[in-house]
Amino acid sequence: MGNQRNALISSKQTARGVVLASAPLYDPLKHSLFTSATATEIVQRISAGEWTASQVLEAYIARAAQAQNKTNCLTEVLFEDARLQANQLDKEFAATQKVRGRLHGVPMTFKDQFEIAGYDATIGFTHWANKPSTDDAFLVSLCRAEGAIIIAKTNVPQTMFAFECSNPLWGRTLNPWNAKYTCGGSSGGEAAVLALDGSALGVGSDIGGSLRIPASYCGIYSLKPSTGRVSAHGAKGCRPGFEAIRVSYGPMARSIEDCDLFSRVAFGQLDPARRVAPVPYRPVELPKKLKFGYYFSDLLVRSSPATVRAVQETIDALRKAGHECVEFSTLLRTPSAMEVFVGLVTSDGYKKMLSYLEGDPQEDSLFLSTLGAKVPGFVRRFMCFAAQAFFGDHVFPRFFSQARAKSVLEFCEFTDRRREVEEAWYKEVWDKHQFDGIIAPVQALPVIPHGACAYLSGLASATVLFNIIDSPVGIVPVTRVDASLDQMSPNLKPGETGGSTIFEKWMYQNGPRTVYNPQEMAGIPVGVQIVGRKWDDEKVLAMMRVVDEALGPRGFGPGSWETGDNGGT
Repeated sequence: MGNQRNALISSKQTARGVVLASAPLYDPLKHSLFTSATATEIVQRISAGEWTASQVLEAYIARAAQAQNKTNCLTEVLFEDARLQANQLDKEFAATQKVRGRLHGVPMTFKDQFEIAGYDATIGFTHWANKPSTDDAFLVSLCRAEGAIIIAKTNVPQTMFAFECSNPLWGRTLNPWNAKYTCGGSSGGEAAVLALDGSALGVGSDIGGSLRIPASYCGIYSLKPSTGRVSAHGAKGCRPGFEAIRVSYGPMARSIEDCDLFSRVAFGQLDPARRVAPVPYRPVELPKKLKFGYYFSDLLVRSSPATVRAVQETIDALRKAGHECVEFSTLLRTPSAMEVFVGLVTSDGYKKMLSYLEGDPQEDSLFLSTLGAKVPGFVRRFMCFAAQAFFGDHVFPRFFSQARAKSVLEFCEFTDRRREVEEAWYKEVWDKHQFDGIIAPVQALPVIPHGACAYLSGLASATVLFNIIDSPVGIVPVTRVDASLDQMSPNLKPGETGGSTIFEKWMYQNGPRTVYNPQEMAGIPVGVQIVGRKWDDEKVLAMMRVVDEALGPRGFGPGSWETGDNGGT
């Protein structure tokens, strides 16, 4: 069985290599004009007759191949089909002098889970290989109808339930800025290829931070829409039937205008299942002075200095631009939401999700996430007792104790608790303070090294919150880790601010295995979350633009990897 699996893995990777070999070498003098343009600008230039779709495509093919060589971000590669489509688009434009649609000639990539006719959608499972899809996912069809050219699919972690990016079939994807660190997950390959300008626009998904964490780790922009604004039709997963927390699908890009462009195309477009809210993109006009709430920590763990600085620099810039910013605190933040999240996602003991491994070795990144549901109840209870008695940790047991299979009655109770958290958040935060938006950390750490998700999966709490309350959230890159500015205080005592003692010790005081290391992390991007009320997706996009403009030029966007502190070289 093992030999058969290894042969299959080798054949898939070899086939990918053959297609990649057709890519021209990336030539900055020849190609950077195109790869340093936003998707929006690409359409404008083609529409003006200045560029052709084929010219743009060859530049992105060259860059995507280079991105793959550096980070291992691609899975299925569609270069030949893409060339045929670009040629057809050029013929259409030559005959009509009109673009096909709003994405005419834009080279795009999709997270591996999206079905594309003629290509596998394995999401890293070896036994799903060599079983090509027969139809395109709705978003794939929609983007192609608007003139987009899909050049590749991108890598994901095994089961798409981790914020690293590794699986037995395609291997591990690296952070473009430093190969020692992960690109994030589960839309990690998408973030990596975009950060390296190997794609002009991407599409990912999010059930606990999968659009947002990799965007922050890699220094790009993303939008997690309210669930139901964008179609899920034709996107594969390994938890079919689980609806207690719905997945959100959205854009990943190198600019806010490109996130906005995708949203104009995708919002409210009804798929065959008709599970999308039939609400198309609605332009919004913001008041001149906005009121933002903000906080520095999600209460589960203390945030690192780099994370705190990213939030503070954002708030300082907004205040300088004339906006009101109010720090707030509420006990309704992550611990309660994380308890509900863990309680719901472990409701079947992960039996459905893990059943898809079918002989594939389980990736280490799933260790802590799946541990509680695997061990006998008395072991789980002892671990919770030990965390409190021996480590003084009263936070870790709160959610680890919920990591177990549940009865239907318990599942319903946790579903109702999700409603309670959502209603309480609106009452105690949105309605009480009347914020236009919230500035929040993406994660307590700016990035994690490969393998750290195995024991730090709880750090997703900062993003999980906004899946539980179903808020639209945008990611804007703010700064980069600076070894001189982001040192942790030597006087830190894990747990002293009420966070998890166990997590904080691993993060900040674990000898040579200490995760937070600003010297090693120097140059890694750090972003923030811009949060809005449910259905205010267009307002979130507009507030992202306000934040981006307030922060000013800072080395992000198309072409930034070439000019930035690309410490991964």
